[in-house]
Amino acid sequence: MRKQIWQAGVAALAMTAPGVQAGDFSQYEELTAMIAQLEAEKVYAPGELAGIFDAVSRQDKILELIARPAEKSKEWKDYRPIFMTESRVKAGLDFWDQYRDVLTRAEKTYGVPASMILAILGVETKYGANKGGYKVIEALATLGLDYPPRAPFFRKELREFLVLSKQNGMNPLAVQGSYAGAMGFPQFMPSSWRRLAVDFDGDGRIDLINNPVDAIGSIANYFKANGWRAGEPVVVRALIQGQDYDNATSKELKTTTTLAELARQGLSPRAPLSLSGATPVSGIRLQGTNGGEFWIGFNNFYVITTYNRSILYAMAAHQLAEALELARKERDQALASATRGDRPLP
Repeated sequence: MRKQIWQAGVAALAMTAPGVQAGDFSQYEELTAMIAQLEAEKVYAPGELAGIFDAVSRQDKILELIARPAEKSKEWKDYRPIFMTESRVKAGLDFWDQYRDVLTRAEKTYGVPASMILAILGVETKYGANKGGYKVIEALATLGLDYPPRAPFFRKELREFLVLSKQNGMNPLAVQGSYAGAMGFPQFMPSSWRRLAVDFDGDGRIDLINNPVDAIGSIANYFKANGWRAGEPVVVRALIQGQDYDNATSKELKTTTTLAELARQGLSPRAPLSLSGATPVSGIRLQGTNGGEFWIGFNNFYVITTYNRSILYAMAAHQLAEALELARKERDQALASATRGDRPLP
């Protein structure tokens, strides 16, 4: 009898251990309130969500990961090599060849360069090769209910995900994504999916998890909706002038000054630009392999940061886009030369 009582006590403790048992969130008042609201709105039938959350566990690994993202724990010199690799450029060219017409259509429709769309896919999921291995519902519940620094944001995303799952006929327990709850080829958060994803192949259904065509159109639509301006620059290297250039830089994720004012503070474009001195910009300092790197960011640079709120992320995406453009140009030139039968002169 004593042994049975002891075993029952161990089982009870196991049920309350973080991240190892189903039904971890059944007693959370915030989740109970969310379920009641979704039932009152007739999004879910009574008892349906309670049954779903019986199979949801808190994931302590996610709490560890959210506390040390690469964007905050690494300097530029260590962050850049993660994304700027030959294999990622090669895979990007292959993806570009496969979806050339779709990318061209997206660029014409939304004004966002095909290389920029590709770069987002490359940085986020290696063009769909790595969409994440965490259950989205567990990621969002863990962060929304047990991560106070950003709990309101992730609770909102959890609610959006539950509505999205019902609207799209998805099993909320089967959808996998990143540790932050981002999904599919483009790693959209649920609110972005519901607000900005598009049915780019016209099949009557938006599918960012399995359909790269919808993903391409949705990324382009996301950028346009967040203020991307076709034909405008993204970021350029700066020339240091004077002694007070450090005061000219900003860590804010928006333009904070103008080209003219930045020049007065000690940073100007290395190459001449045909832009007004009143053009909104910000000075940026990154820690590169040879010390400080200074850049000038324009509106489009900060549009990239709306996708992931990090200057490092935006710079990596921009430079991958440039690398893809260059590699495609060099490859096309080589193919054209081979077709013409050109031979190098001795």
